[in-house]
Amino acid sequence: MLGSVPDLNFTGFTISGAAGMNPRFTPIALAALFVFSLTSGALAQDVAPGPRAAVDGQSAPVPGVKFLRVQPMSITAHPDFLNGRLPAGRPAPSAASKVTPSLDTVPLFSRAFFSHGLEWPYTMIGGEPSLGRATHVPTKIVFVSLELQNADLTTTTLVPIEPFEQKILDSPNFRKSDYASGNGLQFGDAVQRAEFFRSMQDNWHTELNPVETVERITVRVPRTVSVDVNGKPTAVRTYFRGSADDGSVVVLLLDRFFDDAFTNTAVNAINGGAFTTDSLNLVVMPNTYIFSLEGGNQGPLTLGFHTFFFADVTPTPVWIAGFASWISPGFFLGTDIADVTALSHEISEAINDPLLNNAVPAWEFPGFPGSCQDNLETGDPIEALVTETVPVAIDSHGERIVYHPQNEALLQWFEQKPKSDALHGAFSFPDTRALPGPATFFGQLSCPTQ
Repeated sequence: MLGSVPDLNFTGFTISGAAGMNPRFTPIALAALFVFSLTSGALAQDVAPGPRAAVDGQSAPVPGVKFLRVQPMSITAHPDFLNGRLPAGRPAPSAASKVTPSLDTVPLFSRAFFSHGLEWPYTMIGGEPSLGRATHVPTKIVFVSLELQNADLTTTTLVPIEPFEQKILDSPNFRKSDYASGNGLQFGDAVQRAEFFRSMQDNWHTELNPVETVERITVRVPRTVSVDVNGKPTAVRTYFRGSADDGSVVVLLLDRFFDDAFTNTAVNAINGGAFTTDSLNLVVMPNTYIFSLEGGNQGPLTLGFHTFFFADVTPTPVWIAGFASWISPGFFLGTDIADVTALSHEISEAINDPLLNNAVPAWEFPGFPGSCQDNLETGDPIEALVTETVPVAIDSHGERIVYHPQNEALLQWFEQKPKSDALHGAFSFPDTRALPGPATFFGQLSCPTQ
């Protein structure tokens, strides 16, 4: 450890430009600057911390977790975006996205529901359910390894993504299994079919296909970075290191460093044509969880988020994107969060709210009266539950692996009607018992601004 560097807890410091926020129930500020902090404009539900675990050799509580809905970002304003020019070889605008002809993006469809006397329109990835047919959305993945600068400031430690790549590609997000909504389905497709079971044609599907590993990169992580603390440049730790039950290295990464690393990775992939507008574009890291200066590494950790990048031209190219961490077992003790929980959460939310504009009547997190959220984030309500995931077994390369994708709240839960027209009258899926009834109305249509 470097003695002059604030270490395990940043409580008590005033961080210049950072507003103090309760990470449990913070309404999304769509005007928040993406470049400041992915966590600062976020809303998510925390999981209660588990028992204590070792982080950098010290005993510390295992933090709660959260997932984010991040402010979209214009890449034409990014200094590395080819001086504002569109990437060479960018595919022509997709004719499949008839809902929003001014956008060049993945296929979309739009509908609306009525609740509290108002019409609530929404747009999702895929084709219109009543027309049937399968929509195949290419999935482009950049797998990121981390090279950590050690305390001696000379040597480094590599935290590779390679041990988890095949497990990620073989997960229920991309491989098929059987569900109540149909046999031989990907996880996200199974959820969507449960959601629109009463209005879809039987051949209606939304599939991520083909899965492509477009890049493998290594990001170098310095031991410290300089931030403005109480008006003074101060060196603070960029990362902390721990371990999971299987011996895998766990990295807690400072949000301010991560913001730049993620943005640069995505923009470079767009520039090089690896990320495309007709695809779901993902950045995946190994056991990498994001902490903020405001909470320190004992505060809630971010495991994933979804967002989109766009360019200021017409038609507007939109790259749907997200980040998720592979989660080795045993670090988040006392929870069922593991392997692809974060990835399944972000994929389902990207499908259901790709443009981050699907507003719904304000709702409360289950069991937390007075909490508030007012958007179609299908994974967030589940975070308030003791059991978040559902086991799904996949046979791959002679091995049977049990994965833990996250349960999802269905559209019908957000509609706040006493009866659901989803499969089996459910409000959640695949575990229809997770949310036995609709969301509790907050008492006003939208959340108070802060």
